[in-house]
Amino acid sequence: MVIYIHGFGSSGQGMKAKLFREYFKSKDVAFIAPSLSYIPDLAIATLEELINSYEGDITLIGSSLGGFYSLYLAQKYDLKAVLINPSTKPFVTLAKCTGYAPSFHDTSNFLWMDEHIESLKKYSVDFTNQNNLMLLVQKGDETIPYSEAVKKLPKAMQIVEDGGNHSFEDIEKHFEKIKVFFQK
Repeated sequence: MVIYIHGFGSSGQGMKAKLFREYFKSKDVAFIAPSLSYIPDLAIATLEELINSYEGDITLIGSSLGGFYSLYLAQKYDLKAVLINPSTKPFVTLAKCTGYAPSFHDTSNFLWMDEHIESLKKYSVDFTNQNNLMLLVQKGDETIPYSEAVKKLPKAMQIVEDGGNHSFEDIEKHFEKIKVFFQK
């Protein structure tokens, strides 16, 4: 099963999640993209419950904050993970977002607090088996410097593209490479 982990303020109904859902359904591959709590501890608890309840092979795809969560879970459970413009230090990048933050899927807001930022620190890992990782970054990411992930994960399979943005433009052109990576 492939678990897609969305980023900060997003949901399992975001555009990338929908594209991946359609692709994996067409390949008859089990896929889930849960809408996770904005509270890091609750998001991780939900993901761990999903991982522990599934009997077959599990792989992860994480975007932005979801990439950070994917790194933690891949290390803990020895899973393969694809990281899309991942946040490597969300406790730094999301510190500027305290207060009411928008949910990008609907018109709601949520209260992002210092305690949420602090809780992210315990999920930071030094990833030991980078052969289990595929990193996709675009240099035009306006939110997170792509070089942070490239530097943190030098032994991961890396796809570094010029241009693009934080959403990762044209992600679907990499779907087959992702599927092959998961099958290795």
